Amino acid sequence: MATHTLPDLPYAHDALEPHIDAQTMEIHHSRHHKAYTDKLNAALEKCPADVQSMPIDRLLSSLPSVPEGVRGAVNFNGGGFENHSLFWPSMSPKGGGEPGGRVADAISSAFGGFAAFKEKFSASTATIQGSGWGWLAYSPSSSAVEYVAMPNQDSPRTRGLVPLLGLDVWEHAYYLRYQNKRPDYVAAWWNVVNWDEVEARLSRVG
Repeated sequence: MATHTLPDLPYAHDALEPHIDAQTMEIHHSRHHKAYTDKLNAALEKCPADVQSMPIDRLLSSLPSVPEGVRGAVNFNGGGFENHSLFWPSMSPKGGGEPGGRVADAISSAFGGFAAFKEKFSASTATIQGSGWGWLAYSPSSSAVEYVAMPNQDSPRTRGLVPLLGLDVWEHAYYLRYQNKRPDYVAAWWNVVNWDEVEARLSRVG
């Protein structure tokens, strides 16, 4: 069986200060992300070999092929594993600002400009009920980017979309610093967005 492993953070725990604090980063990565990783591997042990060998993107895009008894666990923990694996490198101590290149063009085409996109993303993500993620995703069917809010740890891949940039709004992602002020966390996050990483992801699929 192919075992999924917890990826290392691409920077120190305190690298995104003051926008995301070091203690939150340490707990979020070493405890929450690790738990999703371990529970995904445990769920896959109950799956046939062809499912166990799927890369995570294909697995989340092919959930009907997962045995029904463990499908929910694979969806939740597999989504949690990949969502966070995408989350860490999509932030950088040198991040922030506005995108350029193909990402800027795609956002302008879909939303009418970066300012309109940022407003849509921020407002929609800050008001997700309960736990979930806000995503900029690529739609292969339309060859365009779009915004999508996903509940819990559901991946955009389960809707036929390719995740490009996601923001985790589970309380464990921000509560130590921002308490119940989720909009403040969303606003601060824009200061660390790694647009070079988003550009690379779009280049691989667009």
